[in-house]
Amino acid sequence: MIATETSRLDAIIEHMREPVREFADLVRQLSGSNAESLTLFGALAGGSFDPKQHTVRSVLVLDNIDLDLLRRLAEEGERLGKSGFAAPLIMTPDYIAASLDTFPLELIEIHQCHVNVFGTDHFKDLKFEDGHVRLQCERELKGILISLRQGLLAAAGRDDMLEAVEVDIAEKLVRTMRGMLWLKGRKEAKHAAEVVDEVSTLIDRRLDGVRTALDPQGRHGWEEFQQLYQDVAAVGDIVDAW
Repeated sequence: MIATETSRLDAIIEHMREPVREFADLVRQLSGSNAESLTLFGALAGGSFDPKQHTVRSVLVLDNIDLDLLRRLAEEGERLGKSGFAAPLIMTPDYIAASLDTFPLELIEIHQCHVNVFGTDHFKDLKFEDGHVRLQCERELKGILISLRQGLLAAAGRDDMLEAVEVDIAEKLVRTMRGMLWLKGRKEAKHAAEVVDEVSTLIDRRLDGVRTALDPQGRHGWEEFQQLYQDVAAVGDIVDAW
């Protein structure tokens, strides 16, 4: 039985179904036959969506990149942003296939937990090579360390500025940890807290700095920043040794 759009939207929280349906209608109206699929991922697809913390994240797969279309979609950006929708990622089938080696972590995140609103599901059958995943994990962790150092300098001694730095890297850090679990054969979808718990057990480290960075209600001062930096450095050393 082929899933209808309505049955597909049953997988997301009820009060977001109509806004997503309206977004899908807008995308199809603007894209016409160029639109191959619209896919939700992130918190909304994973069942942990909180409009106070999250935005609706999606991928629009087009047959061909059309800059005029993107411009028309951008004109709707302010209205969509007020409704909690982030700008969709724009891909083509060829781009997805060519990115399995260069952006495996981003594609694993979508592959593991997504809701295909309409069209062909381009993400359910993706295959990834461990070497590519490991390389991006290493690269991301090194990049996060650089971001933390630069963020500390940019904060100019103001501890209250460090929270923005932590929040900025939290998403990349969880995505990288998902890749670490993937390398160890743990390929099922997990919420961020579960990812941190499993990596913590895997590497035998509490990762309190990471947990605090992911907690919007937590304290984000100098002590917590130092904990986060030490956690990231330790995780990076472990991945380098794998």
